[in-house]
Amino acid sequence: MQKVIEIAKNTFREAVRDRILYNLILFFLFITASAVFLGDLTAGNEARTIVNFGLGAMLLFGVFIAIFVGVGLLWKETDRRTIYAVLAKPITRTEFVVGRYLGLCLVLLVNTLIMAVGVSLALLYVRASWLALAIWGAVILIYLELSLMTAVAIMFSSFSTPALSALFSFSIFLIGHFSSSLRDIAESIGSKSAKVFFNLLYYILPNLTHFSFVTNAAHGEFPTMVFLLASFSYAVLYIFILITITVVIFNRRDFK
Repeated sequence: MQKVIEIAKNTFREAVRDRILYNLILFFLFITASAVFLGDLTAGNEARTIVNFGLGAMLLFGVFIAIFVGVGLLWKETDRRTIYAVLAKPITRTEFVVGRYLGLCLVLLVNTLIMAVGVSLALLYVRASWLALAIWGAVILIYLELSLMTAVAIMFSSFSTPALSALFSFSIFLIGHFSSSLRDIAESIGSKSAKVFFNLLYYILPNLTHFSFVTNAAHGEFPTMVFLLASFSYAVLYIFILITITVVIFNRRDFK
């Protein structure tokens, strides 16, 4: 476990050196200021505008980090041949994959927290203190979704190029937010094979609507404990499956 923690710390330090957090934080501060400005233009809806705009930006920025950094975590090591030096140490490939994943999750945690604080401050600025607290339920769900998308990106990167891995990951992200439509498509199609195909997609691909709570948060709602636990369990199960698949593929690769 200590080796996994060290790899996670090293991954976090690499992200800091690459200024991933700094650039996004500055850009997000600009967007938060824009949200306040937009709120001023929508009299009576300032707080809701800030919540929708701010949390939406938080999710999109987080997904960009999860995917673009995630797809390079394993590929970068193999492309630069540094994987040989890593595997020469008393570190298993499983520890390496899990450590890399946890390190990026730590980056996303810090990023999400800073962004959430920015949204809360913007809400306090427009005197919507009740919403400044209510958004944190949605923030937790956003972080769970980002953790899942990180696992998706790393899994694809274990057997594909960064460009294709990013494309596949974004496709999963988009489909995951419209997964209910897959069932509707399956019901409307007359072909039996096509119906089976879309039903399989519905059950196999992650349903990211389990983490959608931005609209509710904009109305001052906080997710129930049952909802949070169900979403947490769903995310952990999918992450476990995806990381297991990644480890199996990575263990089978020949780096000689």
